Amino acid sequence: MRVDFDPENMSRNDFYRLLTSVVVPRPIAWVSTVSADRFQANLAPHSFFTVACVSPPVVQFTSVGRKDSLRNIEDTGEFVVNLAPEHLFEHINATATDFPPGVSEFDAVGIAREPSRLVKPPRVAASPVVLECELHSTVRLGDSTVVFGRVVYAAVSEAVMADGLPDVRKLRPLSRLGKDEWGTIGEVLEISRIRYEDWQDR
Repeated sequence: MRVDFDPENMSRNDFYRLLTSVVVPRPIAWVSTVSADRFQANLAPHSFFTVACVSPPVVQFTSVGRKDSLRNIEDTGEFVVNLAPEHLFEHINATATDFPPGVSEFDAVGIAREPSRLVKPPRVAASPVVLECELHSTVRLGDSTVVFGRVVYAAVSEAVMADGLPDVRKLRPLSRLGKDEWGTIGEVLEISRIRYEDWQDR
């Protein structure tokens, strides 16, 4: 037996809650931006986030509704994706607060910033990985906007590196689950992909 859910017969909120309880875990883009006048730095978590393209390197996140992050990116053409690590759990959640325009989440929550290398928005100083991005394009879908950013610079803390790459056990990235739930990496499974030639010999 299955329980049926028809989006045509459900409220937008109820089906949103179902989708976010099913599409899990979701990595978090902790997006920093600046206002057009460069006086206001904004920081907000977005959990509809993934890699969109390898060459050129493009990442994407979705702004549900028109929030400060989206407006700033449209105005300036730049943003930074900061990795959301486990030890900053409460800070990340706090930056999702609906602060009024003119209030910087960096300042309100007490998050240290550092200058970026190639873009104007600041980085989160305590984030182990930052992706500096220039706006590639946006796609409007109903009440949401998908933002595509070309990664023009990446910086990774030496403390989370192993064998030349970031190590997930050291990164300790957070993810969003359903309701008010968040996920940590838990057990890490490893398995190599099977080549077709090897599959035939099984």
